[in-house]
Amino acid sequence: MDVTDPAVRGVELRQLRCLVAIVEEGTFTDAAIALDVSQAAVSRTLASLERTLGVRLLRRTSREVTPTPTGLRVVSHARRVLGEVEELVREATSGHVRLRIGYAWSALGRHTLTFQRRWSATHPETELQFLRANSATAGLAEGACDLAVVRRPPDDRRFDAAIVGLERRLCAMAADDPLARRRSVRLADLSGRTLLVDRRTGTTTTELWPPDARPATEESHDVDEWLTTIAAGRAIGVTPESTANQYRRPGIVYRPVRDAEPIAVRLAWWRDDPHPATQAAIELLSELYRSG
Repeated sequence: MDVTDPAVRGVELRQLRCLVAIVEEGTFTDAAIALDVSQAAVSRTLASLERTLGVRLLRRTSREVTPTPTGLRVVSHARRVLGEVEELVREATSGHVRLRIGYAWSALGRHTLTFQRRWSATHPETELQFLRANSATAGLAEGACDLAVVRRPPDDRRFDAAIVGLERRLCAMAADDPLARRRSVRLADLSGRTLLVDRRTGTTTTELWPPDARPATEESHDVDEWLTTIAAGRAIGVTPESTANQYRRPGIVYRPVRDAEPIAVRLAWWRDDPHPATQAAIELLSELYRSG
């Protein structure tokens, strides 16, 4: 669509609403009643739309009003446009009634369900939605969510973040891996292995290890791919404890890495447009992580 086309720039929503009303109501008189305007206003609005588009949209007789073939196509598009505008308005005005929380891999681990139930009980006026978006900001930069669960600090000044808790690092490995027989492992036990990493959203890099003892790496782009590769014994992964809670899979075991620093869990939001429920979400999550 060329937005510089005069026809495109000249079409107005009120004209589309008028056209749809005439077709749905069947007469200009009934369309005027539905739109709460005069019949003359309906006639003028339709005429202006036809002039703008340069086509005839309706056939009008003494008994009925019927769309032309072009009119049928325009009405179909008009309904979609009006529906999308309604959705846009709902999206823009739902900040107080819906809270969307994005996450890249594992949400809040064992706290996810408790958070959902506590939120529903204490904030019934604000619907809670979790959604997975495999991006560095878990969907925040893309506009897919209002808050994002991230496990590394945002490097974009448009966002602010607060730490709500800490999680242990675990090593994910194939169930038949020799290290799976241990209750825990050390970083040194993993230095000779191939480490599977997600550079966009992951929390583990080879910088966890001393420069002379860093493992080889392969790249993964999604948690399902990551799990499938590890289950096959082709690599290991080091991940927050929440991954083990959310992704229990046959063929994979998780063991604590006892000498690795814990991972900070953060909630991130747009600095200049925070959701009204941001502080409430931070307080509830902080309480859940403190309680263990």
